Amino acid sequence: MSEAASKSRTPLGPALEDAPAARPLKILYASGLSPNDSSLYRLLALERLGHRVVPLNAFEYQPANALLNKVVYRLAAGPTVARLNRDLLRLAERERPDLVWTDKLLAMRPKTLQKLRAMGIPTVSYMIDNPFGVRQDPGWRLYLKDIPFYDLHVVQRDANIADYRQRGARDVIKIQTAYEPTLHFPPPEGWSDADRDREVSFIGTPYDRRGQFLTRLWKEFGLPVTVSGGLVWKQHLTPEAVAALYRGQGELFREVYREAIWKSKINLSFLTHSNHDEFAHKSFEIAACGGFLLAERSEGHAQRFVEDEEAVFFSTIEECVEKIRRYLPDAPARARIAAAGRERAERSGYHNDRQVGLIVERARQILERAQAAAPSTQAAPAKEAAR
Repeated sequence: MSEAASKSRTPLGPALEDAPAARPLKILYASGLSPNDSSLYRLLALERLGHRVVPLNAFEYQPANALLNKVVYRLAAGPTVARLNRDLLRLAERERPDLVWTDKLLAMRPKTLQKLRAMGIPTVSYMIDNPFGVRQDPGWRLYLKDIPFYDLHVVQRDANIADYRQRGARDVIKIQTAYEPTLHFPPPEGWSDADRDREVSFIGTPYDRRGQFLTRLWKEFGLPVTVSGGLVWKQHLTPEAVAALYRGQGELFREVYREAIWKSKINLSFLTHSNHDEFAHKSFEIAACGGFLLAERSEGHAQRFVEDEEAVFFSTIEECVEKIRRYLPDAPARARIAAAGRERAERSGYHNDRQVGLIVERARQILERAQAAAPSTQAAPAKEAAR
């Protein structure tokens, strides 16, 4: 990261900095953890909020053989799954956390959750994806059985609240996806179109026939489109479109992802309809990076950004083309809307620190009820561990 880029970062704002401090929690955090995964960013937010986090990295339990790993992921069964559950319980017995927090942990067994409950340790499941969507992703077998045994489920969609309750969930809250403030921030002062080499840009996945949409923007309407993301794009674009649109050799992460947003005059953001999404995670990241956001119109987006002031929306390809032709030659308008979108994202707390903090607030209520209901001898270890 350059010195200029580092200086362009902004603080999280007075709403968080001035908040009264509550007792820090000791949290056993179990998820797949890598610098390219948003689960790690939520862990870092917990630490920034003052909590002591004990990590368990689920990626360390994946079979080395790629084919076997796919089978284990699909079935959520086998020796590595058993070992993960044993180790999680051993870690909980040793550390005596206030809380066990899992982030899209598909290998958790219901019996493990029951044992944690018997130990007096509340459990939280954060799920960024939709096990009830039409996308039919694999791997949900155990997770669907787990739903009644978690104390709190954190979901991203209104529809999921009813889905989880029908499956016997004890408690469900909706928390929006968020940007990571240590990664997603505006470019250095003075950045302009002279620094941008991407006109109309999409960085992401080819869900929901996006390949056809982007190809039409380029071929039918003559717009300068650049696409970046995994090599799977080459299966969703014709060879001609790959040559014209696709840039790079794989997914963009961290600094490279942020700088691609910086270098884009217009950043497209689509809903994943096959996942019943109400807003796009990418929209908050684009806004946080000071990018001009052209997002698919939805109630979720409209609730979070003022249209044509903090972001621009489209519903059809014709409207998308109209907005691109309106704003692509108008750098001052793009700069004004991008700056307002960035300010809104920070002011309204669309970052991990605020959204993770809301989850902790709800978890504290569950923890307080659990400690009030438990014998004093059972509640004591959790209090001791957090000192």
